[in-house]
Amino acid sequence: MDSSKLMALLFLLFSVTAVLPISSSKRHPLDSLRPSEFTRVQTIVKTSYPSNNLSFHYVGMDEPDKAVVYSWLSNSKTKFPRRAIVIARHNHQTHEIIVDLSKRSIVSDKVYTGHGFPLLTLEEQHAGAALVLAYEPFKASVKKRGLNISDVVCSASTVGWYGEKKSKRVLKFPCFYTDQGTINMFLRPIEGITIVVDIEEMKVTEYNDREVAPIPKPEPTEYRLSKLKPPFGPRLNSVATSSTRPGFKINGNTVKWANWVFNVGFDARVGTIISTASIYDINMHKYRRVLYRGFISELFIPYQDPSEGWYHITYFDNGEFGFGLTAVPLERLNDCPANAVFMDGYFASQDGTPVKTPNAVCIFERHAGDVMWRHTEAEMPGHVREVRPEVSLVVRMVATVGNYDYIIDWEFKPSGSIKMGVGLSGVLEVKPVEYTYVDQIKEDQHGTLVADNSIAINHDHFLNYYLDLDIDGYANSFEKTKLVTRRNTNVNTPRKSYWTVEKETAKTEFEARLNLDTKPMEFALVNPSKKTKIGHPVGYRLLPGSIIGPMLMDDDYPQIRAGFTNYNVWVTPYKKSEKYSGGNYVDQSHGDDTLLQWTDGNREIENTDIVLWYTMGIHHAPCQEDFPVMPTVSCGFELRPTNFFEYNPVLKVIPPKHVQRPNYTGKN
Repeated sequence: MDSSKLMALLFLLFSVTAVLPISSSKRHPLDSLRPSEFTRVQTIVKTSYPSNNLSFHYVGMDEPDKAVVYSWLSNSKTKFPRRAIVIARHNHQTHEIIVDLSKRSIVSDKVYTGHGFPLLTLEEQHAGAALVLAYEPFKASVKKRGLNISDVVCSASTVGWYGEKKSKRVLKFPCFYTDQGTINMFLRPIEGITIVVDIEEMKVTEYNDREVAPIPKPEPTEYRLSKLKPPFGPRLNSVATSSTRPGFKINGNTVKWANWVFNVGFDARVGTIISTASIYDINMHKYRRVLYRGFISELFIPYQDPSEGWYHITYFDNGEFGFGLTAVPLERLNDCPANAVFMDGYFASQDGTPVKTPNAVCIFERHAGDVMWRHTEAEMPGHVREVRPEVSLVVRMVATVGNYDYIIDWEFKPSGSIKMGVGLSGVLEVKPVEYTYVDQIKEDQHGTLVADNSIAINHDHFLNYYLDLDIDGYANSFEKTKLVTRRNTNVNTPRKSYWTVEKETAKTEFEARLNLDTKPMEFALVNPSKKTKIGHPVGYRLLPGSIIGPMLMDDDYPQIRAGFTNYNVWVTPYKKSEKYSGGNYVDQSHGDDTLLQWTDGNREIENTDIVLWYTMGIHHAPCQEDFPVMPTVSCGFELRPTNFFEYNPVLKVIPPKHVQRPNYTGKN
């Protein structure tokens, strides 16, 4: 059988077997809402608000109390409330509504009167773009530039907050040109026009055609394989694929793999949610708690061009546009390997109707060729050698928010580690200029010339993670371990120095607000009431990845709104309402309800139920290799057991059976 037929057969096999492990079961208390539940919420809320002035901006599961969830995990007969939280707009007011799904009634309905607005809906963004394209002054501006209005596409952009006392729900709409068959719209902006739309009145409230700028040519922006021209390369070979079924089981939304069990959720605002992750201890003969709930709380992307057409571009992708709303269907063999199992995601449309994103999440075993552990006793006769190949389980989602694609991974390892990874790809935001060569540029253009007439603007990506770790129980503490250099006072040896550790337990929130720098330090959440046989408190440590800090001034409005980026590490006492580090209502927020303000209370965090918040990301000064589509840039961090187990938890792991392949010499 030739290789193409073999790959087709394997693809067909996995298309069938990849859904076999999924089965229905009793609902997990933290399961995401089902389509029928979205419909029930829609019916209940619309009954109370029968007018047409009602719009749904967020519908999600209102999580039960922790004690109820853990009680259910111990005894699945435990009853729990099934409720939904609804953020809706009605008559220009924001309503926070709690719906009891079993009682089919509204439990509470409060009007929010603070600063900021809820998630944007996809429908109002599309309606605003259509309004712009039909606006006569805009059509005249397009004609003045010699462009065809039928080739123009407009996209929503949030306006931010710059000291205004009162705000209306408005968006700006930058537009792009797509003639000659190009689809890479973000690389061909129509610069010099400011269009502001009131998305509740659905009318243009500000229009200014400031200047005419050149539009970059379409030819170099193409990235579709079917449209590219030679020379091609390099050619990539197909991956060797095993025909075994996935090595994990999915029961409802609960995933069981190797020594891990956890729940996978999907949310309109934050995307993938991992809940009640526990790991089996073969010595204790039981599952032990690790992560109660984890997700990306907010993503802040400030662009660094303060000019008239660009200063406002400081996106908060989760709180303004929604990671779940912008999640895209994943492709087998491209986004996810052949052995992946897929889950659909659901969210509420503007009228409350459930919307399905097929294959929004994929789950797969990763066989990357890495080593789990190994050792060779080179000094022993026969060179005794033991090696275990690394196998892990990955939960993946991709959100395409405007020009950027974010590949979000949660990777579970049998060793007890959880790795969080983010891949950034997509298309740059560019500003059209007259320059075609770098030597022509005499002043700061706030970016890099990446192609003729195209400056890619400098920007940042700050990702803040919410990590409610419950290490072997609720009561945890945050422990800082400093590595300190000491002078050797032992005159009997020639060594002059060494380093040792100094441990300190943070007692309040201020003591846990940390910026990571070059000073060596380790961080861990420990359970002081649970210890190993030799006396160490059990814990999990944070292994930081890409370290980033804000470079905007403290009094700059975007930075005021993004106070959660002021520190890399935060620890707060658990509070159910504190989930979103940028605040509940981020669109045009004033920065008065963020992680920074919560921790200003300096609450106690020792030996209690605490939440770890971690901010990572990258500063992005673009380069030519990022054009016309970016090779993926990755960053991440790890949560790793520290004195959690009595010894190496994968010492006795049973390695996978190897599939024999024909000998390969590497010769053609």
